[in-house]
Amino acid sequence: MDGSDRIGGVDRLFEAARRAQARYEAEGSQDRYDRAAQAAAWAIMEPGRNRALAELAVRTTGLGNVADKITKNHRKTLGLMRDIKGARTYGILSDDPETGITTIARPLGVIGAVVPSTNPAATPANNIVNALKCGSAIVLSPSPKGVACCEALLGYVHAEFAKIGADPDLVQMVPPPGTKADTQRLLELCDLAVVTGSQDNVRRAYSSGTPAMGVGAGNVTVIVDETADLADASAKIAASKCFDNATSCSSENAIVVVDAVYDAFVAALADAGGAVVPAAREAEVVARLFPNGHLNREVIAQDADVTVAALGLGDAVPAGTRFVAVETAGIGPEHPLSGEKLSLVAALYRARDYDDAVAITRAILDHQGAGHSVGLHSAVEARPVELGRVLPTCRVIVNQAHTFATGGSFDNGMPFSLSMGCGSWGGNSIDDNLHWRHFMQTTKIVRTIPAREPSVEEIFEGYWAEAGR
Repeated sequence: MDGSDRIGGVDRLFEAARRAQARYEAEGSQDRYDRAAQAAAWAIMEPGRNRALAELAVRTTGLGNVADKITKNHRKTLGLMRDIKGARTYGILSDDPETGITTIARPLGVIGAVVPSTNPAATPANNIVNALKCGSAIVLSPSPKGVACCEALLGYVHAEFAKIGADPDLVQMVPPPGTKADTQRLLELCDLAVVTGSQDNVRRAYSSGTPAMGVGAGNVTVIVDETADLADASAKIAASKCFDNATSCSSENAIVVVDAVYDAFVAALADAGGAVVPAAREAEVVARLFPNGHLNREVIAQDADVTVAALGLGDAVPAGTRFVAVETAGIGPEHPLSGEKLSLVAALYRARDYDDAVAITRAILDHQGAGHSVGLHSAVEARPVELGRVLPTCRVIVNQAHTFATGGSFDNGMPFSLSMGCGSWGGNSIDDNLHWRHFMQTTKIVRTIPAREPSVEEIFEGYWAEAGR
């Protein structure tokens, strides 16, 4: 199939999606939208299909591990369904006599979603559910490694659609195996582009001429201060770092520990399965982790034993090591450990005190990961707010396992999502977790009300009192 035929294929499936969405909206109701969203959610949550998708994802992408992907597929989808249960996405949302404004929910149309290989089932499922809940159709563009998993997921969705009489053309994907040209054409055709993963794809979406929501790069830095519960912090960092072999953008990439508790933290980290590699071996690790300046594909999201062997650390860490933390002080392009590593490797920084820890964290974010999130393990209640005021970050995760908390958890108030907006710091149009409200627009009916025009004096009397007229 030549390029023009492939582009024609994208156009044809998009037109089918457009027709399906028009019917879906014309025959819409809240119950109809809710049932379609539930069908898509059950397509991935049904235990047998969940396992099949997790196994297929690991087999075809080579990233992560089956057990954690099963957990991720289940919990992320269940949490999303909790978030949207009862949410109004059809009809009149509000009717305010004081303002004279009636607000009506309206679908966006056809969503174009570019999804990554790191979460080839959970991320597209999340986008599908959000689109259907809000009355839209969706066309997916998976990464090359994620094509097989996306095809299987769509097969499960369509099987569920058959049970409720929903149109399968509401949920489609670009013709496999997919190309950059296919993705570009989808970005140009769709009514809203949603992009998770490659920053190149995010930039292309923003420059496509289509309204777009992209998310920024992760490079999570976590501070452990002198008041932290070190055993608790170490256990949470280890659980978070190791989950799905660090495929998440919310996985800890740098741990900054104040000097007063550094040695005790290292001991606690060892108890949690984190082996500290001394600074004397930093250059050796960097050479193996970043051969020719690029992240070693044999290490990305691999099991701990594979990672340890690939980095030549078999003689340096104990048996049963779950991840490694490499001592370093360098930050910036010449120090690749200070960036995102997508592996069971973290950079470990020793700060003089808390203020120095904040300065180190800022420097790391200025290098990479601004806007995404930082973590803090501390008993000082004022410090999270202080960080939120001074660091270029959209989230400060306090005394939690970062990977589980950032994208929504059953014990915090963040929306469940696999896509984290990073605000202007990360070059994004949103600073929130991507969630259902981003998949809906509204029409407002505007009526006259009694005039509420103030006098000039009412507006400026305070200013005049201070500055004169």
